[in-house]
Amino acid sequence: KLCEGILNILEEDTKTSCQVACLEALRILSRDKKVLVPVTTKRNMQILMRLAKLDTVEDPLERVSEFPVIVEALKCLCNIIFNSAIAQKLSLELNLAAMLCNLLEKCKDQQFVDDIKCFDLRLLFLLSLLHTDIRSQLRQELQGVQVLTQALESSLSVRWTEEYKAAEDRDRPPLSLQETDCAIEALKALFNVTLDSWNVHSENESHQFRYMAAILRHCLLTAGPTEDKTEELH
Repeated sequence: KLCEGILNILEEDTKTSCQVACLEALRILSRDKKVLVPVTTKRNMQILMRLAKLDTVEDPLERVSEFPVIVEALKCLCNIIFNSAIAQKLSLELNLAAMLCNLLEKCKDQQFVDDIKCFDLRLLFLLSLLHTDIRSQLRQELQGVQVLTQALESSLSVRWTEEYKAAEDRDRPPLSLQETDCAIEALKALFNVTLDSWNVHSENESHQFRYMAAILRHCLLTAGPTEDKTEELH
């Protein structure tokens, strides 16, 4: 009942601070699988997707004041999808993966969106891990390899000297914690999406995998903010 009450408040047009507080409470509650059973419905998923700006295909991410709401809504969706088989099935029905790819596109060349990007990628990782149909959809329909590779390239700030050769800068400072976390989530999602890609059929796929291999090589030469984070990245 508490979760349902929180979602009813979130469905209304409340202040940003109230939305963040409600989402933080829901995120904590959503770690309990028993609590999730009565609230994992299409309506409730759509409420969270709206707050995460996943239902607006064309609208850019302009209002920085809304970014904490987007991040918390994505965190809630991560917990709910991880803990609920019903939510995993609803994700396919609601075309969640396509909306997440669209949100990633909106994050390009934007400031202050690292947290949004990180939890978007984490959600794509979870969906590709837990639902084989979504994994196939990402690979075949949504150009998931390209989308995720570009997200990884952006997180690592890759500069190119040749088509498949990234610039090596020995004096480059380590990645920030947020950049490292984004790169790690992109790598995890890429692993899932390319898991069944041992047979490359087209010239475009061949290019995509050579491009990805060059970025992965650059990743191995890149340091994170701490020794543990560097090890996790590699």
